Amino acid sequence: MITKVLEVHNHTVTTHFILLGFPTWPGFQLLLFFVFLATYLLTLLENFLIILATHSDRQLHKPMYFFLSDLSFLEMWYVTVISPKMLVDLLSHEKTISFKGCMTQLYFFVTFVCTEYILLAVMAFDRYVAICNPLRYPVIMTNQLCGALAAGCWCCGLITAAIKIVFIARLRYCDTPLINHYFCDISPLLNVSCEDSSQAELVDFFLALMVIAVPLCVVVASYTTILTTILRIPSAQGCQKVFSTCASHLTVVILFYSTTLFTYARPKLMYTYNSNKVVSVLYTIIVPLLNPIIYCLRNREIKAALKKTIFAEAVAPGKMGL
Repeated sequence: MITKVLEVHNHTVTTHFILLGFPTWPGFQLLLFFVFLATYLLTLLENFLIILATHSDRQLHKPMYFFLSDLSFLEMWYVTVISPKMLVDLLSHEKTISFKGCMTQLYFFVTFVCTEYILLAVMAFDRYVAICNPLRYPVIMTNQLCGALAAGCWCCGLITAAIKIVFIARLRYCDTPLINHYFCDISPLLNVSCEDSSQAELVDFFLALMVIAVPLCVVVASYTTILTTILRIPSAQGCQKVFSTCASHLTVVILFYSTTLFTYARPKLMYTYNSNKVVSVLYTIIVPLLNPIIYCLRNREIKAALKKTIFAEAVAPGKMGL
């Protein structure tokens, strides 16, 4: 393979990276291709159906489902920034990615991860208001506030990613570095840099701490108050009914935070372990696949809306032919 380099100020600067990806055992990459392709397409379909159901059913025009559709929209792009390139590399011998392509992939991936952290915290706050202040819920969670909170999540994600990219992109990468990963993530890029990356690592750690710790505190505080409120309900049936409205969200929070927390708390250390790729598969492929299923299984309104939407789509062509 010809190494493409550019001479700038007497320093050899890379223009390409090589993604090592997954083990190249005979037939293993082909098996992974079909498994990940099916997972990717199913994830897109699940999230698209949730968006379609929440927008077409007027009974779901509530803040909780507005944030859920925003989460589904986010996760469709979240998996798209990783999966297509990964699928191409599984069938290719040359797993190269340009410097600009790598930084672009990293920027959008970090944007979506940071946005999801904050969005999950906003959804926890929504459940807190709905359960602990039910009478004031329509007054507090107005359409204007929901729109502002959703926009704020995206703005925080975009700005955080931009700051991280500024520090990572200006690092010097010599020749064509071999990245022991299947996509451009923070940890492999910090480790393959041929200059001191301590400043970039410090900035990344501080921003990761803010983006993870602050939303996590909001989630913990919200659910602590929710749990206290639920325990005061005298009826066991009423207690179970109230908790069921936030059980799906809590499950999604636990899955997402548990699979990403240790990876991005100390990114450079995590890269030293090959298990990092296994953990990355969990939160880039498996968790986005499970999230819509979790919401559908535990939410009667979503299941009813999905049945109505799917039935309407199936009947529509027949009506057009009459």
